[in-house]
Amino acid sequence: MLRAALLIFGVIFCLIYPLAMVWPSGWAWHEGSPAANDYFLMIVAVYAVLGIFLVRAATNPAGNASLIWFTVWSSVAHAAVMALAALRTPMSHGHLLGDVPALLLVAAVLGLLMSRVSAADRSALA
Repeated sequence: MLRAALLIFGVIFCLIYPLAMVWPSGWAWHEGSPAANDYFLMIVAVYAVLGIFLVRAATNPAGNASLIWFTVWSSVAHAAVMALAALRTPMSHGHLLGDVPALLLVAAVLGLLMSRVSAADRSALA
């Protein structure tokens, strides 16, 4: 299940830009098209690269444990900062139903699956 989750979340991370085009109030933090904001494009680039590495990590989760745990904890931190920002800005409340819960879901699923992988299973995955 860990391998499947890494593949699914990796692909979704690569699709942040199209998600923002379809549902901007849940994924983009600016007015206008997704390409209209350099900050947003930087976030898209970072998440696309992380997505590619998560897909690659699916072939060897044990060998990529630090990347997976980075994804878990950076997702929690990112969601917390975004939730606070969305609460302060009434026009950004859509993020409380979009990217904030999505990041918490990524963290919960990957964290749970990583926690369930015993030391013996980690060595067998490697």
